[in-house]
Amino acid sequence: MKNTLFKYLSFGLLGLITLILMSATVIEKFYGSAFVDEHIYTSEWMIFLWGVAAHFTLFYIVRRRLYVQYATFALHLSFLMIIVGAFVTHNYGVQGRVHLREGKPAVGEFTAAGGSSEAFPFSLQLKKFELRYYKGTFAPMDYVSHIIVEDAAGVREGCVSMNNIFKYRGYRFYQSGYDADSKGASLAVSHDPYGIGITYAGYIALLLAMIAFFFQRSTMFRGLLAHPALRRGAAFFVAFYLCGSLWAAPQSVPRDVARSMCNLRVYYNDRVCPLGTLAKDFTAKLYGKTSYDGLSAEQVLVGWFFFYDEWKHEPMIKIKGAGVRGSLGIDGDYAALTDFTNRDGYKLDALLRSDNPTLRNAAEVANEKFSLVSMLCTGSLLRIYPYAGEEGGTLLWYSFTDRLPSSVPYEQWLFITNSMSLVAEQIAMRNWDEAVRLLDKIGQYQLREAGDALPADWRFDTEILYNDTNYNKPLAMLALMVGILSFMLFILRGRIAGLPSRILRLLLWMLLTYITLHTVMRAIIGGYVPLSNGFETMMFMSWCSVALTLAVERKYQIALPFGFLLCGLTMLVAMMGEATPKITQLMPVLQSPLLSIHVVVIMLAYTLLAFMMLSGLSAVILHFLNRRAEVEYLYLLGRLMLYPALFLLAAGIFIGAVWANVSWGRYWGWDPKEVWALVTMIVYSYGLHVKSFPLFGRPLLFHIFCIVAFITVIITYFGVNFILGGMHSYA
Repeated sequence: MKNTLFKYLSFGLLGLITLILMSATVIEKFYGSAFVDEHIYTSEWMIFLWGVAAHFTLFYIVRRRLYVQYATFALHLSFLMIIVGAFVTHNYGVQGRVHLREGKPAVGEFTAAGGSSEAFPFSLQLKKFELRYYKGTFAPMDYVSHIIVEDAAGVREGCVSMNNIFKYRGYRFYQSGYDADSKGASLAVSHDPYGIGITYAGYIALLLAMIAFFFQRSTMFRGLLAHPALRRGAAFFVAFYLCGSLWAAPQSVPRDVARSMCNLRVYYNDRVCPLGTLAKDFTAKLYGKTSYDGLSAEQVLVGWFFFYDEWKHEPMIKIKGAGVRGSLGIDGDYAALTDFTNRDGYKLDALLRSDNPTLRNAAEVANEKFSLVSMLCTGSLLRIYPYAGEEGGTLLWYSFTDRLPSSVPYEQWLFITNSMSLVAEQIAMRNWDEAVRLLDKIGQYQLREAGDALPADWRFDTEILYNDTNYNKPLAMLALMVGILSFMLFILRGRIAGLPSRILRLLLWMLLTYITLHTVMRAIIGGYVPLSNGFETMMFMSWCSVALTLAVERKYQIALPFGFLLCGLTMLVAMMGEATPKITQLMPVLQSPLLSIHVVVIMLAYTLLAFMMLSGLSAVILHFLNRRAEVEYLYLLGRLMLYPALFLLAAGIFIGAVWANVSWGRYWGWDPKEVWALVTMIVYSYGLHVKSFPLFGRPLLFHIFCIVAFITVIITYFGVNFILGGMHSYA
């Protein structure tokens, strides 16, 4: 009886906490983070709930004699240790901020989070602040504060930068901000000598317990792994996706001429890149695709620039929102540049001042596209002329319309302001060879003037190759088509072997090779592990889905259709935010390898959970077709995948917490993404406790649970990104 009471109290309180956390992220959307931090996350009643839930959980696992299974017992104790660490941090840890200026006297206190002043047992002074940039750009690479600490023990110098903490006498200093004149810095201060230690001990215990769990005998996981039913599987068939365009294109230049121009360097998006990258972003921004009526993105950009009078009548600017389309007077989804104005002026002026936020936002998007075309056609977007000035001076990039410094020599000034006009003259006369020769001269000027500040040739050529080999959409559609047909074939026949199976395996290897090569190219171009934004993480999830499928398909052939479907869906989702995602210089705080590991582990977990969701959908269909054996098989497979999925998710969350502590000075900030990741982990953890909840031992109910639980993954990734917001809301 006591076991039952403790079970319902522990799981019931955990469920209540989960519902509160879900609600808090919605409340935060309307009342702000400060409100939910004070009244929910760190409130006394919430801390009391966590404490009571932890106590009843401990009572329950002891009453269940879980300590005889050492790894399982240690796993639960590690979570309790993490909660204790968080409690100690909340009650005894102190966080705040200190502002320092070069040449100013040392300070002996800092401002705590509550606004009060707290004294240091030493004095702190800023010796020098450095703002380091990526080579040849104005994109910050790192913020570095050189500080001097003095107390009775003497004087010590230290350095604080992004992902580099300075520690002294139990105090930890993190780079937080800097003054506009780069002569001062703000440092985050953390004094938590006990809470962090306890929490980190919990993280280490959790990692060791999860590893030991897979070697522990007499567990449900080991039983599932040895189940004879999991030796069966299925294989599949193949289809192809083709597309094309039959519309006549407006006037432009031959592809080789457009390529010559787009092989020039341009300062764009805080880095130096091929002009072709700007061309792809420009075309995608206007039209929603990276080509138009059979013309490449390079031809589109060059066409707009040199043949403006013709292109301004071309209906290729995609407009969202019926209100904006009505104001522009267009019937379809696309407007011409001439549709934006009439005799009365700019048609969107009224909408841009509208009190209706939906109308105003849609008008702002359309106005941004109009402005982008204007910037290109006037030349201000084409910052292709570098100028270093005096010896050792800062390299700056100009367009031919910019006002140049007075120090520019006359011959150089003449070249910058007139060279593109000469190119336009040759293009107007269809003298393609001479136009290419003049463009080559501009390229030679770039090499001579910018020199070592330019990206290495091999990196520059890699970006051109990356732009030329972007086949994400057709490959995504192909993967989806193959997955759908394969799944239908599995439903009808149960399995298929022979040549079709080998063809499907070959297709998977081709997909894996393509995604791998593109990921490597992005890493070369950007100079970092490409896991920093929504596009890159979803492409990595595509890679995970294919790699995981190839790893298990011979033993679990049902993974084949799931692999194709998940790969296709994630590739399509990757393109939702932007048709051609920008490769930017990475923010200093995102340079930590811990962040890359965190993203990799989390995306592996999401991939497994997505497989379980697809498995659940398949099982529900098979149940109504009276295919009980297949339902049972998918049930065993789903339960088997739940263990590594949940363990990877837990590991990813806590690796992210360590990164946050190194970078920001705290390991948990109750950001909506963090909260929903925790919610996802808690929800899926219920599915592991089959002995406590025998309902999960019934195949159909377990499959329905996997389908419904996946909603938490969707909200964690997409709901936070597009609706709830927060620090992690990248799309």
